[in-house]
Amino acid sequence: QVQLVESGGGLVQAGGSLRLSCAASGSIVSINAMGWYRQAPGKQRELVATITSGGSTNYAGSVKGRFTISRDNAKNTVYLQMNSLKPEDTAVYYCNADRVYTILGKLSDYWGQGTQVTVSS
Repeated sequence: QVQLVESGGGLVQAGGSLRLSCAASGSIVSINAMGWYRQAPGKQRELVATITSGGSTNYAGSVKGRFTISRDNAKNTVYLQMNSLKPEDTAVYYCNADRVYTILGKLSDYWGQGTQVTVSS
């Protein structure tokens, strides 16, 4: 069984910063890509940023230049540094682990439980 545990969300004023962390645990052999998605009230879940095991990154246009995704492969942990936060960044942020290969020979995707980020104006 694989679990993703997120931390670091909270309330911050516009212009402030937050750092999210997501640690994957369980019988993991490898993880292809890890990433962050977000869902605001009444909206669909959208991609924020992803990073492959090799370090290639992809960002949504709305966060490019403000957010930085990084990853510690040895710890199966992904981070999201969020700077210059705006009220429109308010959402529940979900961690994703794509194509997780376990010692049981299973290949699956996993999601964290979500962490709330609220940016006040």
